Amino acid sequence: MLTSRTFLKRTRAGAVVKVVREHYLREDIPCGAAACRLCPPRPAGAGRGLEAQPSGAASSLCPGPHYLLPDTNLLLHQIDILEDPVIKNVIVLQTVLQEVRNRSAPVYKRIRDVIQNPEKHFYSFTNEHHRETYIQQEQGESSNDRNDRAIRVAVKWYSEHLKKIEDEEKIQVIFLTNDRTNKEKALEEGITAYTCEEYIKSLIANPDLVDRLACVSDEGKEIESGKIIFPEHIPLSKLQQGIKSGVYLQGTYRASRDNYLEATVWVHGDAEENKEIIIQGLKHLNRAVHEDIVAVELLAKDEWVALSSVILQDDGQNEDDIENEEEKENILKTSVNKDMLRPTGKVVGIIKRNWRPFCGMLSKSQIKEARRHLFTPADRRIPRIRIETRQADTLEGQRIIVAIDGWPRNSRYPNGHFVKNLGSAGDKETETEVLLLEHDVPHQPFSQGVLSFLPKMPWSITEQDMKYREDLRHLCVCSVDPPGCTDIDDALHCREVENGNIEVGVHIADVSHFIRPGNALDEESAKRGTTVYLCEKRIDMVPELLSSNLCSLRSNVDRLAFSCIWEMNHKAEILKTRFTKSIINSKASLTYAEAQMRIDSTTMNDDITTSLRGLNKLAKILKKKRIDNGALTLSSPEVRFHMDSETHDPIDLQTKELKETNSMVEEFMLLANVSVAQKIYEEFPEFALLRKHPAPPPSNYDILVKAAKSKNLEIKTDSAKALAESLDKAESPEFPYLNTLLRILTTRCMMQAVYFCSGMDNDFHHYGLASPIYTHFTSPIRRYADIIVHRLLAVAIGADSTYPELTDKHKLADMCKNLNYRHKMAQYAQRASVAFHTQLFFKSKGIVNEDAYILFVRKNAVVVLIPKYGLEGTVFFEEKGKPTPRLDYNNEVPSLTVEDTTLHVFDKVKVNIMLDASNIQHQKIRMVLVEPKV
Repeated sequence: MLTSRTFLKRTRAGAVVKVVREHYLREDIPCGAAACRLCPPRPAGAGRGLEAQPSGAASSLCPGPHYLLPDTNLLLHQIDILEDPVIKNVIVLQTVLQEVRNRSAPVYKRIRDVIQNPEKHFYSFTNEHHRETYIQQEQGESSNDRNDRAIRVAVKWYSEHLKKIEDEEKIQVIFLTNDRTNKEKALEEGITAYTCEEYIKSLIANPDLVDRLACVSDEGKEIESGKIIFPEHIPLSKLQQGIKSGVYLQGTYRASRDNYLEATVWVHGDAEENKEIIIQGLKHLNRAVHEDIVAVELLAKDEWVALSSVILQDDGQNEDDIENEEEKENILKTSVNKDMLRPTGKVVGIIKRNWRPFCGMLSKSQIKEARRHLFTPADRRIPRIRIETRQADTLEGQRIIVAIDGWPRNSRYPNGHFVKNLGSAGDKETETEVLLLEHDVPHQPFSQGVLSFLPKMPWSITEQDMKYREDLRHLCVCSVDPPGCTDIDDALHCREVENGNIEVGVHIADVSHFIRPGNALDEESAKRGTTVYLCEKRIDMVPELLSSNLCSLRSNVDRLAFSCIWEMNHKAEILKTRFTKSIINSKASLTYAEAQMRIDSTTMNDDITTSLRGLNKLAKILKKKRIDNGALTLSSPEVRFHMDSETHDPIDLQTKELKETNSMVEEFMLLANVSVAQKIYEEFPEFALLRKHPAPPPSNYDILVKAAKSKNLEIKTDSAKALAESLDKAESPEFPYLNTLLRILTTRCMMQAVYFCSGMDNDFHHYGLASPIYTHFTSPIRRYADIIVHRLLAVAIGADSTYPELTDKHKLADMCKNLNYRHKMAQYAQRASVAFHTQLFFKSKGIVNEDAYILFVRKNAVVVLIPKYGLEGTVFFEEKGKPTPRLDYNNEVPSLTVEDTTLHVFDKVKVNIMLDASNIQHQKIRMVLVEPKV
């Protein structure tokens, strides 16, 4: 059956055209009920279907068997309830799914996943194409009212349809809606309807599920003492007009980790001025949450402030103690140098909320039998959240997940609801789970759909595989990696050729042979973006069969590779470069230490050792050339834990020692990446996936230049070469560690390196490597960017065919955005893992006394670095009854005077290090100054 709608539309050119929109209606769309013999079988992808005898939770409101049918708003706001294992046999209408898809992509993905879960018995019913449930919009009826009516019509049809099924006990359909008007109309039409709260509270065996109800109406949840704290948010339509006219600025809200009364807004767009706006004070922050997209109004210039150097944490003892907040705000407004004032504004409205489920702990209310408690997120940038729960005693000391529902004007904190209990705080598994969730690291096991695209075992190289490949199994190839490495991406060879020149090969795992464009394995790898290395765990980007077996270039097995082979002279000048898909057989899988031992040995002269010595000799020349061109050699203290073999607790903590062989491998990886970047850009000037490292703005170097000045050293920052040269000269015979400290500070001044599509940018330069062009080719097992680069290179040399997404610069730009985000989050997760294991290490050590150097001076603290452990920490000076520390600026170089002792950047001090477990949620390494005494 066909229904059509005709309307007139004006084109851009001004012509009027008649548009006919056809809508097909069918009679053969099944209802999804297993007991139904009236309908045809269910289509694939609609879900497993509804049980013949619904096995959901027993309800006091509807004791008989029943199916649930939620409306759009209920699905949007109560997705946590619907995901609970207790809730089964739910009909999800096409009308509802379409609205959810338009309004919230994350919720849409979650409900699609639930529909695909066979244990949940959710069924997607195509009501908009069913002859008896499709309705047309009436004249004067809004789209929203039409959709509400369509949902009620579908509920009524289901109720009538299920009555026709010949069964002992009739199945009822329960309509769930939180919309008062919609519920009243449903009841008038004879439909059984309840609010979500009414239904959940009726579940006899599941009283705890009430905690997961979202607080949908802010007004209903406003605290009784109801004093208005925050200004009203301007409606979105007015905000958009204001942004267009320049009255307001749109940007991303970034809360401070160190000061809960301060944030910055990174303004979108190209305007260089006012790129970052400071927001200070509770009322000006106006209920924005970290990563929200907000509208900001700039304050008058005489109200501008500087970023505060005070460290303020929200102790949140009394959620309505606003006077205390105002007192703290006054601390921020102490006099500052006028040159340090920056554009300052206030949040006037929210354009897009970026709320996610937050991990943290319950701060149980002191009031006996209270149901309202504060939740403290693990991320200090997120405000505390007020939730209602009956499980406070059970949840105390547990890591839990909470979602925000809303933030009324008269509440100091947002309202939310309990989602899930992760386990005991401090437990290694629980803390790792928190760390992965907080950094948005996809870590669920690979689905069957993804695993189905893996090669079938036993796997072997076929004649077809050899078609476009060179057989390089005769070459003396070996790999050099950290100890325990199972995902070996790269291997090397070096040999002298007949004409006296040297042939060097970098052989990279041919991952793109196994991961074909567009399949589920490819999509999952693209989503993950990178492998994440934690202290005791690796979250693979690709399944283990590939990462640790078929793609890993292990010794003495045939493996598929993508090879970059150069002919060089003895001065490491490249004479020829060629790329080929290949098959190799590595002769040795070495660690950096083993390779170094071979190079240094006076007795070993076998082929592998000779190859390594040749590589090492060339690498030293290549490194010198790079540094002469202005490449930076920076420093960041990396640590390695030695674990107890039984408890897996850290028993020793050392900074990583780098050997010559680390540098040797690095040089050839860099060279391969540059060579491949040149080739793919030459072949695809619009579609090459490249990596750039922007030069930092001059202001980034202020802290470095001033710190060096305090030691009478000059750091030049007008170019990477000038910076590299002045760092090399910045030596102090009586202070040998000074140069390392300066390099650590220089690292902090740098911008983030990012992936980009060549057709969407014109600045390709890699500042840190002093290279005009660069990409990532050498680690496809652990980086998705490298897989794309392999595909581009394969097409460039005729070894593989292209596909539409590979030559769509907009899609490549979107992919780069995701890759940059995933890489950043992986770095943060790795740091958090090191921090957690550092806490475990010091937990068993008691108090440790160590040498430290001051890196930064704050208003009430100094940040120190302990070289022995590569550990950074903050020493606070704010004891009651003692004089307030004084921050001074001498030639713009800050110093902190505590009583009679003045502390400067780079001063050597002694500190006591201990684990402060007084706050189980935010356990931290506490440092106390021992020398000089204050």
